[in-house]
This record gives sequence, C-alpha cells and structure tokens, in this order.
Amino acid sequence: MKKEVALFDQIKGSLIVSCQALPGEPLHSPYIMGRMAYAAMLGGAKGIRANGLEDIREIKKNVNLPIIGIIKQDYENSEVFITPTIKEIELLVNEGVDVIALDATDRVRPDGTTIKEFFPKIREKYPNQLFMADCSTYEEGMLAAQIGFNWIGTTLCGYTGYTKNEEIPNYQMIKSLVQDCPNPVIAEGGISSPDQLKKIMELGVHAAVVGSAITRPMEITKRFIQAVSESRETHN
Repeated sequence: MKKEVALFDQIKGSLIVSCQALPGEPLHSPYIMGRMAYAAMLGGAKGIRANGLEDIREIKKNVNLPIIGIIKQDYENSEVFITPTIKEIELLVNEGVDVIALDATDRVRPDGTTIKEFFPKIREKYPNQLFMADCSTYEEGMLAAQIGFNWIGTTLCGYTGYTKNEEIPNYQMIKSLVQDCPNPVIAEGGISSPDQLKKIMELGVHAAVVGSAITRPMEITKRFIQAVSESRETHN
C-alpha cells in the first residue's frame, strides 16, 4: 500500500503531537486546536493526533501533516470510548482521516463484541484505511497486529482497570512490542519530558505521541504548582 509506506516514512523516528481539549477544558475549541497544531508543526512535529470532526477539519486548514483521528464517545454499557463503534469509524473514514485510532483493549465494546470480533469486520469493510490500535498491554498489541491493525500504540497502558497500577511510560511494554511485534510501534501515554521521549526513541519505536506535556497548559501548570507545594512542605 503506497499510502501506508509514505506515511510510515514521513513519521519514522519523529514526534506526533496530540492536540485535544475536551468539553469543559479552557482550550476546548476547533480554532484553538488548529492553532495548536500549527504551532506543533512549526516546532517540528511530523504528525497530529486529534479528536472530533470539527477539530480535525480546522487542523487540516492549518497544517499539511498526517492526522491520526479519533472520536471520543461515551456509551453507558461500555468503558470503551475511543472510536468505540462503527458509527464513529464511518465518520472518520468519510472525513478522509489518514489514520483512524481506536480502542483495541480486551474490554467489551458498546455493541457487545470484543476487538477480536469487531475489528476483522472493519478491516474487511475498509481494506485501504490505515488503523492504529490503542492498547494497554503487550498481549493486546500483539493481537492487534494479528487481526489487521497497521500501527500498534501503547496509548491506554495505565488507563484500563487492569493496568491502572502500571507506571507510565511503560518502558518494558514498549521494548517488548518493538522486539516482538511485526508492525510499527507508536509509543503514547505518560510521556511528560524530553528525557523520557529520548529513552523511548532509543528503544526503537517507529514514532511517539506526546499530548498533555505540550498542548494542555492547565495540566502543565498543575505539575509546576505541585513542585511549588512540595518545596513549601520541605522548607516548613
């Protein structure tokens, strides 16, 4: 697949910046996410991860970079919320997103299926679409490669009930996937400093996604405030 090869080459060994702000957050705005993506591009990012059609459309106006698109949608009967059903996938396909990322954990989806049951049907319906698996364990990553995902991400490690006690970034998970998985591994989740990113890149990942540490100033501020609080406690 020529498109796949071109995209893989474009992002190889580079940084993808996640530009997202959820409803209720100060920067929740397609316009702001578009400018955030533009700033990331100027800084050297080679790809953007974005949530929702409005944000994706605005980002496309501002940058000419590959976009990993998701739609976050909550359903009452499932913990899966990153591109959880065929409905969200169809919207992203119709939007022309370069890569569609979706939850590829073992958790039951809103339609009652597992990823092993759900994704082969998606792969058959959209044979030319690139898909990224948001996984939380090594086993999930290996299964995702087996059932047809193009990229394997470590996105959800630490965010599922059975991995919530894992320290992130999970270097061992990343290292094992790089060694054993036949597909490109995209490191994502908990990368909060350039030193961590450097260590991860040295493990041999195809690329890495950084979000909160770059594009969520409220969360960045909280980290600095925590340092201030700890300093006060030390000196009192």
